[in-house]
Amino acid sequence: MSTELFDQLEQKVSNALDTIEMLRMEVEELREENQRLLNERQQGESRLNDILARFNQIEQQNSNAPQDPAQGFQPNQEATQPSEQQHY
Repeated sequence: MSTELFDQLEQKVSNALDTIEMLRMEVEELREENQRLLNERQQGESRLNDILARFNQIEQQNSNAPQDPAQGFQPNQEATQPSEQQHY
């Protein structure tokens, strides 16, 4: 084999090693990004669960509170019934 073939083979091997190293670095960056996103998602879920727990707590407090009919909305009976006055 000639020196030229060895040089070509050496260049291809060198290029392959460079590509492998670049891909390894990219994989490491993607793993770090993935971990960051997982942590961010976990924090978001935790915050959402806290908010939902507060809503549930408020809802339970409201359902356990005694109901005062004077405070509730009561439609005006006069407004809901038609007028009995007749126009002649």
